[in-house]
Amino acid sequence: MGVTLALIIFLCSYFFIITEKLNRAVIACFGGVLMLVFGVYEINAAFLHHIDWHTITLLLAMMILVSITSQSGFFEYVAVSLAKWVDGRPVPLLIVISSLTAFGSAFLNNVTTVLLIVPIIFTLTSLLKLPAVPFLLSLVMASNIGGTATLIGDPPNLMIGQAVDHLTFNDFLIHLSPVVLIIFIIVMGGLVLLYRKQLVVTKEDQAKLYAINPTTYIKDRKLLMKSVSVLTLTTIAFIFQPFIHVELTSIAMVGALLLMLITHEEQDMEEVFRSVEWVTLFFFIGLFMLVGGLKEVGIIDEIAKSIIYYTEGDLPKTALFILWGSGILSGFVDNIPFVAAMIPVILEFQEYGMNNLDPLWWALALGACLGGNATIIGATANVIVAGMAAKAKHPFSYLEFLKVGLPIAIISFIISTVYLYFRYLVNFM
Repeated sequence: MGVTLALIIFLCSYFFIITEKLNRAVIACFGGVLMLVFGVYEINAAFLHHIDWHTITLLLAMMILVSITSQSGFFEYVAVSLAKWVDGRPVPLLIVISSLTAFGSAFLNNVTTVLLIVPIIFTLTSLLKLPAVPFLLSLVMASNIGGTATLIGDPPNLMIGQAVDHLTFNDFLIHLSPVVLIIFIIVMGGLVLLYRKQLVVTKEDQAKLYAINPTTYIKDRKLLMKSVSVLTLTTIAFIFQPFIHVELTSIAMVGALLLMLITHEEQDMEEVFRSVEWVTLFFFIGLFMLVGGLKEVGIIDEIAKSIIYYTEGDLPKTALFILWGSGILSGFVDNIPFVAAMIPVILEFQEYGMNNLDPLWWALALGACLGGNATIIGATANVIVAGMAAKAKHPFSYLEFLKVGLPIAIISFIISTVYLYFRYLVNFM
């Protein structure tokens, strides 16, 4: 009875989450609470074992850091400066904006980065009389690709990093950034070829850009120095985390609290807390509770057994199955709930004699993050950009996104397959 109840609650919640008919945070939390109400497991187990408070706290800290930094006008200043640097030429501008997005997504997180850069795209494309959609779609692709490179770049990586103790910030950077860089270069080349005929600007419109002084976007120089300094120090601490032996969550919280302390004169702290993406945090909490129900009744264990049976416990076959399976599924459902369900499955493989799980974690990270490019609903950043585009009267349809995103996702999987095989799996064949 418990198995049936847990599965029904999970599938119903999942349906409403992926259809976006209702607020997904409310649905996830409601489904999680139903697990408790119907006795699938107890509330103590939820709070002490299933909700990953490290992930929640790390996300909260990063949101505070980026929120305060954004109030200084730093990100707008960088975007306009880069646009002037390329003289407003549309193709170089597309590449620069996408590169900035990819870099920001790797070291801030992709959701925050798109929220900061999308308004800049609207400003620049309006000024230069360029179509916004090529820039918006390129931004989405770059955000998901760039976010794949680091532990904090994309929520699936953050969840994997918190679930696997020995994987550090540097591990993600070392193992994922090489293939991410290759994919980004190839994808940008394809996007330039696809949109080059639409990216034309007149000399008169370029002249308007020259008249803009990027420094006018700096709202508070004192706040700028403080916030950028703390954000930089926090990132450096992430990189040196294996040597200083302090958890990533603790580093992020120290950075956030330090920045709040030294900027209390420039910032209203209540406003800072209001700017936190509470919907995202509560979505994660509900999601952990939903997956916890599946773990309690043994469904996760059965999924692990099925994959082991299908792949015959062969590491290369299992890794490639996870890469393509997670990639395809993450393209058509949000990658966060999928990864939340897959993490305990992979951890369960140790019970069946598979000791070297690292290639499986990299396969899951690559599949889930890169698969998010396939459709509008594949990743949180996609949904956010689509909503902002529609509100600004620059909408793009599900099909229009699919025509660009699906080929990019498939190309990314092919490159990732080659990378995984030659770097991790060839010795097991």
